[in-house]
Amino acid sequence: MPRGTLEVLLVNAKGLEDTDFLNNMDPYVILSCRSQEQKSSVASGKGSNPEWNESFVFTISDTVTDIRLKIMDSDVGTADDFVGEAIIPLEPLFMEGSLPTTSYNVVKDQEYKGEIRLGLNFIPQERTNRGFQAEEENWGGYKQSSISY
Repeated sequence: MPRGTLEVLLVNAKGLEDTDFLNNMDPYVILSCRSQEQKSSVASGKGSNPEWNESFVFTISDTVTDIRLKIMDSDVGTADDFVGEAIIPLEPLFMEGSLPTTSYNVVKDQEYKGEIRLGLNFIPQERTNRGFQAEEENWGGYKQSSISY
């Protein structure tokens, strides 16, 4: 698997199941990529069609296969409610380099609970020969041959 930087543009969600009965829910997203976790802002009072337009950056190592988005409803005084999640495989991104803004299904207990839209970009890390490349370039050769005749 490739190494590099994963850029995630969290755009919005549509048709989320509203977990609040009296008020509009206040959704936010927890983005997880292996041990890395980041949290979006809370879309206060946005209900089941929130917008974020926020960017997140993750470092990708050899064993990362997907990114998980867990949608939560922020509640005051009680535990936040789990709305649903989307698991996005990264293999297509590694092959293409970037994926345009796309909708992914949000599921909870294997049931459809709405959609979340995001764009993905992958910037591969340049592979070096375990640090030897810089040393090799300093050992003369054509790069240091600047004699003109």
